[in-house]
Amino acid sequence: MLKRTIYSLAIVALIAGCSSGTKLNETPVTDGRGTTAQPGGASTVTPVNADQSAATAQGPVGVARIVYFDYDSYTVKPEFQSIIDGHARFLKSAPQRRISIEGHTDERGGREYNLALGQKRAEAVRRALTLLGVNDSQIEAVSFGKEKPAVQGSGEEAWAQNRRAEIRYTR
Repeated sequence: MLKRTIYSLAIVALIAGCSSGTKLNETPVTDGRGTTAQPGGASTVTPVNADQSAATAQGPVGVARIVYFDYDSYTVKPEFQSIIDGHARFLKSAPQRRISIEGHTDERGGREYNLALGQKRAEAVRRALTLLGVNDSQIEAVSFGKEKPAVQGSGEEAWAQNRRAEIRYTR
């Protein structure tokens, strides 16, 4: 009986130690306006031009295509709202255009967990776009997990650049 209790406690401790505070079944979207920020914390104002004539075949001119995330998170931060706003305006003015949102993670964590987290990051950006009026049929959300790092290396600087969702225009 004592062995069974100790074994049960060990299993519970192992599961608790491996768990994360991130709830992968919810997609939070922070509603706000702000400036865009690079992973290192530097902020710049992103010019948003949804004018069809000023847009290239690859999307709106002057609007970044990467949304960065905090460690173990898929919450869209307010400083990236202007990026989402710019793409939403462009996509609403060009309903024939399609995008793929690619979710990525840093190298830490297991393959399956990172694939799920990358998908949640892509879905969070997708949801933010649809809340702004973009037709859901224009958006595909996919995850690459940790398989396609933007920067090689271990350390916070590299990890911060790898925790991202990239918006790619497919047509």
